[in-house]
Amino acid sequence: MSNDFDKFKLDVDNAVLVVIDIQERLVPAMPQDVYLRLRDTVEMLINGAELLGFPVVTTEQYPKGIGHTVPELVGACKNTVIEKVSFGCCGEPNFLAALKETGRSQVIITGMETHVCVYQTVLGLLEDGYHVHLVRDAICSRNKTDYLTGVANSAQAGAVITTAETVLFQMLQKSTHEQFRAVSKLVKARG
Repeated sequence: MSNDFDKFKLDVDNAVLVVIDIQERLVPAMPQDVYLRLRDTVEMLINGAELLGFPVVTTEQYPKGIGHTVPELVGACKNTVIEKVSFGCCGEPNFLAALKETGRSQVIITGMETHVCVYQTVLGLLEDGYHVHLVRDAICSRNKTDYLTGVANSAQAGAVITTAETVLFQMLQKSTHEQFRAVSKLVKARG
């Protein structure tokens, strides 16, 4: 069996959730039904991270111009917030330092936009040796072609394309996990 198989695995002791640039002034440019689904899905993942005990790192692209994380997520994203001006998060030394501080090797990616900041972050993380899990139902772009291209290119580069429910149930590993009911409730509440 190839060592590449390990990149598909997720566990609570090695994973970190990254929330990229879900900011006030960027939201109106997104298709609103897509954005609302993304926001609910990211919130579910953040709540799951809290229940299961894995860290969350949030980034904000040039907040003076684009604003801060949306009010609905700001409370949950308060622990580690990194401001950046580079599109890819890895271009910001404080981001890489925050990731390194977690001691985690598996990075779960959410946010916007798929073909710009998300994609460039995926490439930077892969280049730095991280196992990257791109949550396709927790990312978005202004238009579908850019979204699809960002997802496809991320997969070709070596990221694992996944979904939020897959992430949470991989973390649980079994139905006897003490947080199974709580996580199941989060999944059902999202719809």
